[in-house]
Amino acid sequence: MTKKINPNLTAEQKLVLFEEGTEMAGTSELNHEKREGSFHCANCGEKLFDSNTKYESGSGWPSFYQSLPDVFETKTDHLLGYARTEYHCKKCGGHHGHIFDDDQILQAKGTVIMVFA
Repeated sequence: MTKKINPNLTAEQKLVLFEEGTEMAGTSELNHEKREGSFHCANCGEKLFDSNTKYESGSGWPSFYQSLPDVFETKTDHLLGYARTEYHCKKCGGHHGHIFDDDQILQAKGTVIMVFA
């Protein structure tokens, strides 16, 4: 994995992707994105999710029940005092969110980390 930060990212994107930040829940337009297409890493452009795997979880962040194959690496996060599995873009290392045990749901930790195309 190459951890090369795109110089065109905003300060918020850098914070969320590479500095353990989280976008405020319910603030992104991508929460309401319903068109057919795909979600890509905002840092490197890697295609991560197809739109048909996105669903409304009620969390305030986009949630997906399946990513594209082999696009993420995972590690354990203890930031909140208990173990959570976080997922990172395999191409650039950007932290995209957490995987929850109920059916292995992938929940993005913000949408400044993705672009829709």
